[in-house]
Amino acid sequence: MDDPAISLIDEGAHGEYQARVADSIAIGRLTWVRRGTVLTTEHTLVPTEIGGRGIAGKLVEALIADARAQGWKIVPECSYVAAAFKRHPEWADLLA
Repeated sequence: MDDPAISLIDEGAHGEYQARVADSIAIGRLTWVRRGTVLTTEHTLVPTEIGGRGIAGKLVEALIADARAQGWKIVPECSYVAAAFKRHPEWADLLA
């Protein structure tokens, strides 16, 4: 399996990470809203046709990498992102 291609769509006050895989037109998404330097994650959605490939985790990893690089803090309202923070206590410094 090829790793998904992750891209950031940043519309300023809101945006999303998108994951695409070579063998499907389906798109995985992690959506967020921004207030200053704080991103509140809303939803992580991976269509069933591309599920089971670790795509949701890759979306969260992209969010974490960008938060570290940009100095963002995160409010994990999305249950998937909240669970990922519990699994990764080393990310606690990114919590808003």
